Amino acid sequence: MKKLVSLLLLLLAVLLPPMLTHAHVKWFAKVAPEKVSIEEILSPLFITISLLCAVLLAVLSQVMSKVMDIPLASRLDKKLDSFRKYSRHVLKYGTAVSFIFQVSYETMFAPEFTIHDTWQTVVMWIIIIFLLIPHHYATKIAALFMLGLFINVWSQAGWFHMLDYGFYLAIIGVLLVGRTKLETVGFPFLYLGTGLSLCWVAVEKWVYPMMTTDIIHHHNVPTFGFDPGIFVVLSAFIEFVVGYLLVVGILNRVLAVVVTILFILTTTIFGYTEVVGHAMIHIVLLIFIIEGISFYHPPIKIHKTRLDQMIFVSLNFLFVLSTFLLIYYRFA
Repeated sequence: MKKLVSLLLLLLAVLLPPMLTHAHVKWFAKVAPEKVSIEEILSPLFITISLLCAVLLAVLSQVMSKVMDIPLASRLDKKLDSFRKYSRHVLKYGTAVSFIFQVSYETMFAPEFTIHDTWQTVVMWIIIIFLLIPHHYATKIAALFMLGLFINVWSQAGWFHMLDYGFYLAIIGVLLVGRTKLETVGFPFLYLGTGLSLCWVAVEKWVYPMMTTDIIHHHNVPTFGFDPGIFVVLSAFIEFVVGYLLVVGILNRVLAVVVTILFILTTTIFGYTEVVGHAMIHIVLLIFIIEGISFYHPPIKIHKTRLDQMIFVSLNFLFVLSTFLLIYYRFA
């Protein structure tokens, strides 16, 4: 028990300061986005933290599995296993609740996409109603309406902008493949889509750091002694690492619980807009808490020895980080 509590406190102490800025910067920043030079992004601090993260992730890939050896964690793991049969219901009805929040705020998918036409409100309510009907055909109809509305928003906002919300495509995919032969690939796709979305959003903080520092100043976000510029870099790394952990399958239930708590804490600073914007992410994380990685064959398992796994995680992290940063900077 004491070991588990100590681990949770350690994770909170490490993650809490940066995660307090996890609210999407586009929702709250009052300054125009201003891209900094690539030389400024690739500072000695950035390179040093990148290498440290690669090493820490390599170690983490071996440590996190040991958490389940703790008796209390093992019992909790078995208890959560019994709720797996409700996972699809959580996603279905959780999505309906999230959309109710959004339509009450007169937005679609995110606080930045305002409802302008009556037909958009009608479609939002059609999605909600069909999601609330307890039949898988109704779920598929709702998913198709979601896809159509998402494409409409995509056509207006642009493909680059909508990559921030790519996890909605994963959610739509899970809802569509329910009760079909492809049902087993639904939740792994949700892991992948959510993880990549978090990684993509994190890069925004490096490319447009002034937007995040503006939020820090206007909302009095505590930096815990860090210079705002350093704080922005750290917050982006934490967000990117969490997304990466989802993709490679290291994020188990313990870390999912911690991340969920930290997302909830951001509502104390950003209020109802934060609730509307991240309600869907909370639902997804709740599913991860229930499911763990039972349904997901993580890429790390391709490698059998511990050394191979550690090398894979660290080098792959640096590759993914470089790829995301260069692609985002090129098209930003």
